[in-house]
Amino acid sequence: MKSKMTTSRALETVLIMTNAALYAVVGYMTYFGVFVGAVRFWPAVVIPAVFAVVYSPRIGALGAGLGIFISDMLIHGDPVLSITVGVTANIAGFYILGALAKILQPEGRGRELILLLQTLPLIISILSILFGFIELGPGLVYLGVATLSLAIGLFYSFYKPIYSGIVAASSLGLMVGSMIIGLGVWAYSQFFSLPAVSGGGAQLPLTAAAIVFLWTYLSEIPFLMTLVPPLVAAVKKAVPLPAR
Repeated sequence: MKSKMTTSRALETVLIMTNAALYAVVGYMTYFGVFVGAVRFWPAVVIPAVFAVVYSPRIGALGAGLGIFISDMLIHGDPVLSITVGVTANIAGFYILGALAKILQPEGRGRELILLLQTLPLIISILSILFGFIELGPGLVYLGVATLSLAIGLFYSFYKPIYSGIVAASSLGLMVGSMIIGLGVWAYSQFFSLPAVSGGGAQLPLTAAAIVFLWTYLSEIPFLMTLVPPLVAAVKKAVPLPAR
């Protein structure tokens, strides 16, 4: 029994480290120097999502937290910002994603949640444009991506219900993480300057929290929705799962 538990823990550690390494390296190679409010373009979000769904919420969350810290140190070098905002958001978001996916994965579950979650950023985008929080050009881009995400959600809900649970879990996990990042970046800026490499800035207005939330969520959700379900299916077929 002790040997089996030791093996299981060793395998979990290997998976966490593999997740973290892939997340950091792929993230560093694919962010392309694009920042909005200290948050970079981040298609690598797919990697810990797959680990969280295929293996466990803890493996996905801890690997994401470690991986984002490594990439933060390589890109902007601010450990306080990384630990208080980036690491916290990644651990919380990917843990929720993995845990909820296990509840919703049975075919057909999660449809209503998808529609509810994808409607929220659409409404925030519209309100941000109407009240002038975002300039019209970027606002229309956000609105377009929010509409596209809603359309993808509808597609899964009605034509690929077997994946609807994973999509709903991805949406909620990312939404929680994006809220932490939006509020976290705003709060951090009240006391410190944001990293120069991301454009700097201090004492951002509270509306910046909504803009950072929208950017984080809308720049990442299309990758989660389109890539995570087929990748999860492929990994489950190709790689034996550890004993739970």
